Amino acid sequence: MKQPPRSTGSEGAEMVTVGAVLRAHGLRGEVLVDADSENPDRFRKGSRLLAEIGGRVRRLEVASSRPHRGRQLVRFADVTDRDAAEALRGALLEVPEDQVPAAEDGTFYYFQLVGCRVVDRRLGELGEVAAVVEDGGGVLLEVAARDGASVLVPFAGALLPEIDVVEGLITSDLPEGLLEVCGSTS
Repeated sequence: MKQPPRSTGSEGAEMVTVGAVLRAHGLRGEVLVDADSENPDRFRKGSRLLAEIGGRVRRLEVASSRPHRGRQLVRFADVTDRDAAEALRGALLEVPEDQVPAAEDGTFYYFQLVGCRVVDRRLGELGEVAAVVEDGGGVLLEVAARDGASVLVPFAGALLPEIDVVEGLITSDLPEGLLEVCGSTS
């Protein structure tokens, strides 16, 4: 997963990024969207999204959507030509957090993990989750310490035995030497 850029924070509600407009596609106003949502209805006809464009928040309604090479081709109701579609390039598509279905027990959305404090049973306070990173070997939490250092912690039950996203606290049980091997000061 890519690190979600900052939210529009509009509407006085916490916002969740569900996709990003990559570029215009064709001449009739479609855009290529890198969807960051597993909700199959997120880009269905009639769905409403918010996008920040040029410092202004814009409401968009999905007129049509279809899969395209692992992404989505989306046409918005008031975007009718290539120029209007191109003006959306780079826009984050967001919904209020209360429109995201609850995660199943024992599972978490990435946005719920970002910002959680990480406290190790042996080492104490490690820092705060700055990002959730997917690589070929699995999911990692990038934990940023106050001194600017960071460490990548594998998202594994044995290493993270307690996760409380409501309290914003993750308890870790890291083996000796992991911070030295996986840490970075850059």
